[in-house]
Amino acid sequence: MTTNTDTETEELTEEEKQKLLQELERKRSLRGPAAVVVAVVGILFSAYQMWIAARGFEFEVMLPGLGEVGFALQQLQINAIHVVFALVLTFLLFPASTGDGFVSRRLKAIPPAVRDRAGKDSPVTGAVEGLRAAVAWIAGDPERNRVTPLDVVFILFSLATGQYMLTQFDEIQRMRALGLDAGRTVGEIHWYLAPIADAISLVGIPLNEVSWAFVLGVAGVLLVLEATRRTLGLYLMLIVSSFIVYARYGYLIPLDAPFVGVLSIQPGQWSSIITDLWYNTNNGVFGIPVTVSVQFIYIFILFGAFLEMSGAGQWFIDLAYGATGSRKGGPAKASILSSGFMGTISGSSIANTVTTGAFTIPLMKRSGYRAEFAGAVEASASSGGQILPPVMGAAAFLIVEYTGTPYSDVITAAAIPAIVFFFGVWVMVHLEASRVGIGGIDPSELVNLGSHLKRGWFYLVPLGLLLYYLIVARLSVARSAWFTIVAIIALIALMAAYNERTRLPLFAAISGLFVAETAAFLVTGVDLVSAVTGTGGAGLAPLAAVEAAAGTLGTIILFVSFATLLFSPKSGSPLLDYDDQVDDTAESLIPNLADNKAAKFTTFIVKSMDSGARTATTVVIAVAAAGIIPGVISVTGLGPNLTALLLDISGGSLVLLLVITAISSIILGMGMPTTVTYIILVSMLAAPISQAAAIPILAAHLFILYFGVIADITPPVAVAAYAASGVAKSDPFETGVEAFSLSLNKAIVPFAFVLSPGILLIRGVGDGDDVNVLTLADVADLGFFIPEVLIPIVCVFVGVLALGPTIIGYFYTHVGRTERVLFAVSALLLMAPALVFTPVFTLLSLSGGGIADNTLVYDLGLRAVGAVLFGILTLKNRDSSKRGDQPSPVGGSAEATAE
Repeated sequence: MTTNTDTETEELTEEEKQKLLQELERKRSLRGPAAVVVAVVGILFSAYQMWIAARGFEFEVMLPGLGEVGFALQQLQINAIHVVFALVLTFLLFPASTGDGFVSRRLKAIPPAVRDRAGKDSPVTGAVEGLRAAVAWIAGDPERNRVTPLDVVFILFSLATGQYMLTQFDEIQRMRALGLDAGRTVGEIHWYLAPIADAISLVGIPLNEVSWAFVLGVAGVLLVLEATRRTLGLYLMLIVSSFIVYARYGYLIPLDAPFVGVLSIQPGQWSSIITDLWYNTNNGVFGIPVTVSVQFIYIFILFGAFLEMSGAGQWFIDLAYGATGSRKGGPAKASILSSGFMGTISGSSIANTVTTGAFTIPLMKRSGYRAEFAGAVEASASSGGQILPPVMGAAAFLIVEYTGTPYSDVITAAAIPAIVFFFGVWVMVHLEASRVGIGGIDPSELVNLGSHLKRGWFYLVPLGLLLYYLIVARLSVARSAWFTIVAIIALIALMAAYNERTRLPLFAAISGLFVAETAAFLVTGVDLVSAVTGTGGAGLAPLAAVEAAAGTLGTIILFVSFATLLFSPKSGSPLLDYDDQVDDTAESLIPNLADNKAAKFTTFIVKSMDSGARTATTVVIAVAAAGIIPGVISVTGLGPNLTALLLDISGGSLVLLLVITAISSIILGMGMPTTVTYIILVSMLAAPISQAAAIPILAAHLFILYFGVIADITPPVAVAAYAASGVAKSDPFETGVEAFSLSLNKAIVPFAFVLSPGILLIRGVGDGDDVNVLTLADVADLGFFIPEVLIPIVCVFVGVLALGPTIIGYFYTHVGRTERVLFAVSALLLMAPALVFTPVFTLLSLSGGGIADNTLVYDLGLRAVGAVLFGILTLKNRDSSKRGDQPSPVGGSAEATAE
């Protein structure tokens, strides 16, 4: 896509994008050996996860003359290594202090105060200033460009916890049954640490009496809390810490205390608490959230990293602009599409906002959109990436684990609400463009859609394969992601090797090896390499042989393509444009080989693995810390009491409980990852919601997920909106307000699908086998499908359309305040009429009144009222527009404006 000079000066460079992301995510910018260490650790982390996805928990290799050599790990060990990798990367990438925090500012004020009182030459002043310098050297990193001694100490402790898990697992199993007191002491395991333990014991800390497992467990939990503070902020660390303290001292809450008496628990000991929090895969740090991260989340983040580094991100952006850029308000509509595409790649709303916004926001501003509105469009659409199938945010995989719902069913259920959300934002930007008179981009500045698809069709293949593996082949989530990653690597190798000169020998070699592989399976029942080495047996049937050979096609393509790259390293790759980060890395690491295609392809592989690890680090720390909360709720027996308390507070009203959940999600989620918000609130609120009324448990979980996503664009801590404001150079708070307004449908749609689950394309209540995705039989049951599925879905779309003039104040013509209110009423009645009649039923039941309990009739009746009201308002505004003047265009062509 081409742009004019003004836009190019507004666009952020790759360096500026990375700098903005580092500031928002509080990351270091390391150079030299430290950067190499981070890259090596990241690549090893990704390699570890790729092995697990491909081979499971058995780390075995075949060595000539020795046979299979290796070992197998248990789930606790696997989870521990996963978290230790994340801890090491955290202490390398995130500084302990940059000197601008609350505590740091007050410590900085001490030396000047001492100097004023004691004098410049006083020994006290010198001692205080020396102490300050020492502390700054040990822990401070104001420039965010060095690894401090404190970080090294934390890394060593992190490695020690992992080493103990790997080498002393038999002792851990024994202590899980007998308690941590049954373990060996520090001196018994590490004799050289005995003097240190004795010295510490002299000051009142009995380190020489407790087991080494207890020491490492305490250290591990504290390290996770510190990593949480660095990556996610003090707020979450305090929340998690308060639950740990509650596990120990919650028994002090009086049983007879009003309301909070139900929170009283049995007394607990630190040794049992540490066992539950650190040496347990059911609860605590290594509980279900980290298990889900190991099995699902990381590999999908890695999938996104490979796709992004291949250049798919820019290709999707150009595709979106080619499809919609010339239409009315085209830049904003293209921003919505490109952010949706990027949402399938990036799991972070902040990264999505900066990556796509660096390109889309300047174009929106140039076309006539206000800076705040342009930033809000990007932030709103980017935050929706976490709810857009097929690759949703990390919380979607937790839904799979918590509800027992297949991932294919989760993405099916999430499809309609996600489409509704993006349609709603689309309506908003269209109405804003109509109101102000914003046209589209000159077609000459856009890519040709047909040639663009022809040039980059292969970027769509991984998404298609992923859907095939998940929905048609019904493979596990991890296997689906792994096979798709292999497909991406093979496709990119093929595209890197492909050109006019190499295409015939390239495809001939691939075809020849495939035929040979098929023949090997047909004759010997094993692959070609095994057949050559003489390990074959009985042959397969022809169709089975072809299917078996097809399973190795990715490996064949990769082998032949890389061999071609090695033999033709300087020939062109006309179809492939790697991401700028790959090009920059190749030029900085191997400047003499930067144009070597084999070297650049290798750089693509390692950069993808490194990028995936960096992205996943924050997520892993988040799920490790947040896993402590449901762990505490489970082991203390708080869950049922908390459910009873919430049901009492809500008076058994589903609507009130949903409102409490929504508000809690938004408040808790401000400045916090959606995954963390989801884990915390699901552990406390999912059960009460599902018990308050007969609704599917999947709907309750998606409700919490949606409001966790909304928190990213809700002031005063709207992290995605603030990221967009940094690109748009707009007021952060105003951008957040605009983003929340544009996403208002995202706040109503969750109520709609909880109260009308047919919108999720599911039938039934509860969980497990009681709920199923709609089948042809359900569609054929017209008495169910039309009133409970079709009509609610159509009404939700029309209701979102009615929200447009409510927010923008324009619909064919300018809309006054009274009409805005009426549009809002029609939207509410169309989308979630149960929000109106359910509270009425509740109040009547509490007052002893009665009303016929036929909710479906009331639901359809109120939707009809909303539809009639919307129709009347539409006709009125349309007639008014024919008699009034249209706004003059601000930008773009007259033809686009009149469209």
